[in-house]
Formats: sequence, structure tokens, C-alpha cells
Amino acid sequence: MPNVPVPLNYYLTLSAILFMIGAAGFIIRRNIITVFMSIELMLNAVNLTFVTFSYQFRQVDGHIYSFFVMVVAAAEAAVGLAIILTVFKNRSTLTIDDVSSMKN
Repeated sequence: MPNVPVPLNYYLTLSAILFMIGAAGFIIRRNIITVFMSIELMLNAVNLTFVTFSYQFRQVDGHIYSFFVMVVAAAEAAVGLAIILTVFKNRSTLTIDDVSSMKN
């Protein structure tokens, strides 16, 4: 069986689908953890696009950008989970509508 490379369009289509699923989850869902996971999914879709174009054009720039996106995602995960835990401890809920008010 010959080694046939996967076309560029497949990777970009997968990235677009992942980004749309993440955006839909961010807009539609009301749970903070689900919104948080949707943001991570969108960041990973962008990473896939960066790596795809980096591979296609034989440049290392996309890999470097992808690395920085992963660093930002890791920092967001650490800070975001700490905020989510604090909100749950203080409010006993993770629904965005219940948390959105500024009053106690």
C-alpha cells in the first residue's frame, strides 16, 4: 500500500469543525466548566491550523505559534480552574446565569 499524504483540506476542515463545535458550546451552554472546555477546544482547533500551515509551507513558525498558544492555554487552565473552584465554593453553583450577578 503506497504512502499517500492526507490533503491539506482535511486538516483545515477538521479544524473548522472543531472550532465551530467549541464556539457553539461557548455560546449555547450555561455551565462554566463546559464553556471552559469549549474555549480549550477552540484553542486546539487554532493549533491544528497553525501546525497544518507550518507543515504545508515547510516553516517552523506555525509550530512556534502553536507552542505559545499551548502555554497560554495552560496558564488559562490553571487560573480558570482556580476561579471556577472559588465561584463554586462561594455560590454553590456553576451556572453562568446564577454567577453573573455582582451581588452576593
